Amino acid sequence: MIETFRNAWRVPELRKKLLFTFFIIIIYRVGGTVPVPYLDSVALSAWFEQSASSGDFFSYLNVLSGGNFSKATLLALSVSPYINAQIIIQLLTYALPPLERLQKEGPEGRKKLNKITKYASLAIAIFQAWAYYLTMKKAGAVVYTDGFSKIFAEIVIIACFTAGASLTIWLGDEINEKGIGNGISMLLFAGIIARGPSAVLSLFSLMKTGDARKIILVIFILIVFVLMIGFIIFMNEAERRIPIQYAKRVVGRKQYGGQNTFIPVKIAMSGVMPIIFAMAFMSLPSTLKMFIEPKSGSFYDHFLHWFEYTHPFYACLYFVLIIGFNYFYVSMQYNPLEIANNLRQNNGGIPGIRPGRPTSDYLKKVLSKITLVGAVFLGIIAIFPIIFSSIAKMNIAMGGTSILIVVSVALETARTMESQMMMRHHKGFLE
Repeated sequence: MIETFRNAWRVPELRKKLLFTFFIIIIYRVGGTVPVPYLDSVALSAWFEQSASSGDFFSYLNVLSGGNFSKATLLALSVSPYINAQIIIQLLTYALPPLERLQKEGPEGRKKLNKITKYASLAIAIFQAWAYYLTMKKAGAVVYTDGFSKIFAEIVIIACFTAGASLTIWLGDEINEKGIGNGISMLLFAGIIARGPSAVLSLFSLMKTGDARKIILVIFILIVFVLMIGFIIFMNEAERRIPIQYAKRVVGRKQYGGQNTFIPVKIAMSGVMPIIFAMAFMSLPSTLKMFIEPKSGSFYDHFLHWFEYTHPFYACLYFVLIIGFNYFYVSMQYNPLEIANNLRQNNGGIPGIRPGRPTSDYLKKVLSKITLVGAVFLGIIAIFPIIFSSIAKMNIAMGGTSILIVVSVALETARTMESQMMMRHHKGFLE
């Protein structure tokens, strides 16, 4: 990957794109240090350490924002509204015929869908900003709580959070147009990487205590960290290759077809999306708790207790939801019937499998097995921090989901740079 970056830096056009991407990331990180007015940072940090230290919904938002959520800065909402809007619009394209038609219209339809997604993300950002304001007000982090000053402070705080979410989307679009890689993914990558130094310092502070148990624990964490990166890279690159054979055709004096190839089916084709889907679902009880405070001993209080981060039911349900959402997401992205029809139209087929319905059934069977392997992989990565926290009584700043996002974005960016270098340095016909 370092060699790929070095080769890309030598190409003037790619160097400009890389510099532009770094410039946008710097703007994003600087925007994450701008404080929102009328908030008490000391009270806010104390509340967050007390309420969100267990890794629940607030920690999830803090991961997506690169630590800006816990500081209530301008970019506290970060990419969260846009990701939620993408999920909602993507689901609605399979439920509403007008959106489904837009999806099938090609580039123009995708542009319109992207515009609808941005409007939806703006509405979600306003709602999340309002909910976050109510939460901070309940925590005593809002300076003005009475009279006209309260109304003015509320408008300013909500407007700042909404403007920060809109700025994040705009910065992501600029990377898409003039930079390298997917804009939103690159910003998410930068936010998670920015939390790396604090994680290293926390481990270093544990070693400075001189306690033999803590030193062994730090060494164990580092070994698991390296093994997890290797495991994620292996699963990201793993694929099932389905052999395809094309029949020979003679048209005039020329012969077409007769070649053997394969259909690559990635094991982790859905990426981190099923985890984000499951996180959004598991965060609903925590979101409900923001508005309705439970009474001690009530059914509502017991119900919320089952959805606490440290409860075994939370980990089990989280794992099952990731498997279910993985199957759902793959079914939306991969259509075996359409692939079987395309193969038959191009005189292609799988050796030993008849074209048409048998090919479609075979692809469904293979896809079901691969999806299960990918889903279990994502589930293990997601619940590992929960299991580790309950055993070691210690939270991991860089959890499995964070590492998965970082590794996936890094590999995808490297592939993008390689493809762009190949376009600019392809071999000529006479070589």
